[in-house]
Amino acid sequence: MGLPRSNHGEDYKRGGIPVSSSLFRTKSVEQSIRDTEEPEHALKKSLSSLDLTVFGIGVVIGTGIFVLTGLIAKQTAGPSVALAFVVAGVVCALAALCYAEFASTVPVAGSAYTFSYASLGELPAWIIGWDLILELALGCAVVAVGWSGYVRSLMDTAGIGMPQALSGTQNGKFGFDLLAAVLVLVLTGILVLGMKLSSRVTTVIVAVKVTVVLLVIIVGAFYITGSNYHPFIPHKVQGSGSSSLSAPLVQLFGFTPGSFGVMGIFTAAAVVFFAFIGFDIVATAAEETRNPQRDVPRGILGSLAICTVLYVAVSIVVTGMQKYTQLSTDAPLADAFKSVGHPFWAGVISFGAAVGLTSVCMILLLGQSRVFFAMSRDGLLPKVFSRVHPKFGTPYRSTILLGLIVALVAGFTSISELAELVNIGTLFAFILVAVGVIILRRKRPDLPRAFRTPLVPLVPVVSALASFWLMLNLPAETWIRFGIWMVIGGVVYVWYGRKHSRMAERAEQ
Repeated sequence: MGLPRSNHGEDYKRGGIPVSSSLFRTKSVEQSIRDTEEPEHALKKSLSSLDLTVFGIGVVIGTGIFVLTGLIAKQTAGPSVALAFVVAGVVCALAALCYAEFASTVPVAGSAYTFSYASLGELPAWIIGWDLILELALGCAVVAVGWSGYVRSLMDTAGIGMPQALSGTQNGKFGFDLLAAVLVLVLTGILVLGMKLSSRVTTVIVAVKVTVVLLVIIVGAFYITGSNYHPFIPHKVQGSGSSSLSAPLVQLFGFTPGSFGVMGIFTAAAVVFFAFIGFDIVATAAEETRNPQRDVPRGILGSLAICTVLYVAVSIVVTGMQKYTQLSTDAPLADAFKSVGHPFWAGVISFGAAVGLTSVCMILLLGQSRVFFAMSRDGLLPKVFSRVHPKFGTPYRSTILLGLIVALVAGFTSISELAELVNIGTLFAFILVAVGVIILRRKRPDLPRAFRTPLVPLVPVVSALASFWLMLNLPAETWIRFGIWMVIGGVVYVWYGRKHSRMAERAEQ
């Protein structure tokens, strides 16, 4: 790959102490790239920067743009929700700059897991990999359940009903969500058949989704009433300072939650950040990109920029069409069009949301299967899952396994209350990647970097602090669930991963 050999890339000792006994042994960039060239573990390279940008847009634009914009405007920020999207976009942009450098330097499947292995060591890499598997699987299941709800709503409008037993667990009534499970299984099959096919399907879906969003912006602009923007930043409403586990952890540091006002913009930013989750998944496809050093940074930064502009534009339109105090919390964008006498466009929005969630689900499945594959190839998970399909060049075993698990979770479980776990995991990954950029710059200044994060260490430090601040705005119960999953992961690592690690095997040779 044209990378210079490090004089310590193959040295498995640190200060004369074998790192096989260390939890922080790192895997050199050179070794990571050589592992991708083994025929039985080599993924097929077929993606371009356009494909990656489409993937990024496909996973980021989902229910957030159709629901979250109006919801947060009504409850937290008013018309200034547009500024909240800008703040959240800046936080994501800082993380994106760090991801872009890592992805262009270490073009290997696994994203934050692989980056952490090269800079922080095996244990931090395991922690973030274990975290990402849960977050992406859970996120996919939640999205599939949401997609099922939209489709059932459209079916009801057409006079086609689904029996309760096949509509999932609702209102305390147990059931199996057949539509959600079928969606996951179909998308799993598409991912097994190849990345190029997955890219083509995603391109069609994203084209439909973006067209709907642009129509909303253009048509809605004709129904904006200027007085709806006053006041643009509503007067602050003080929170109660509850000690409940559902309250943000930031309360422990003396901050009382509140809505509106200038601080309401930042509170809203911590929430609308959730709408940006997914751009980092572009990095998981680095190994399947024809020119990763050039195309991955373009895909990451390009998709994030486009999505930020669309989010800001939609939030300006929806708060201009209807007074923020009157927005609905279930389908604010669709209901805003109903409020101005255009139910047809409300139906178009519902259709766009259903189509959009399809691509979100697919790319979350893609991301988790690549992280699982990378961990398996390193021996931290059973190596049987690191075999690629001889014809399609995809990690079919890990894709099928995870697809079946997610389909069962989506079918049997009502897990909307766990959705915030996805966000804490993503923010945690942002922090590790930012720290990793600083460490790898110092440890391996000789590595060629097609993209370099500007103003290191300032930008990575600000990125890590901003991500941690948003984590503190998540409920305490989310931190508890996150901690439980991490403890389980630690047990699995000690019991299996550490003993079967390829790095440990090489150190013993």
